[in-house]
Amino acid sequence: MHIVKAELQHVSDLIPLFDGYRIFYRQTSDCSKAKTFLTNRIQQKESIIYIAYDEEHAAGFTQLYPLFSSVTMQPMFLLNDLYVEDNYRKQGIGNMLIDKAKQLCKTLNYKGIAIQTEQSNPAQHLYERLGFVKDPDLHLFWKNE
Repeated sequence: MHIVKAELQHVSDLIPLFDGYRIFYRQTSDCSKAKTFLTNRIQQKESIIYIAYDEEHAAGFTQLYPLFSSVTMQPMFLLNDLYVEDNYRKQGIGNMLIDKAKQLCKTLNYKGIAIQTEQSNPAQHLYERLGFVKDPDLHLFWKNE
């Protein structure tokens, strides 16, 4: 298993993973929009995506978005997406992807990594096992409807 930072040539490998991730969150499959979305994130340098490969097969990915803390005046990352294909789960791939994100955070001397996920997501156990702590602060979200 090896992990690479996604570039434009990796988008075709990312599409089925990203689509699977969205389906997990009860979204309609849309590979065409996924391709556009991922291509834009990479071209515009709006996110950092890591892909885990088992030889030539893309098995999982994580996507990090840069954020800033005004209070501490430091950059940080939002780990918004983490997905591992069903047949590759329980093999430590999620750990490897998160470790890669942590390494990048340390290298850049960023404040840390925030994770946004559903309260029912079973991956919360993985996050807590890897040192993430539930934030007791109140989080609010306004939805543009």
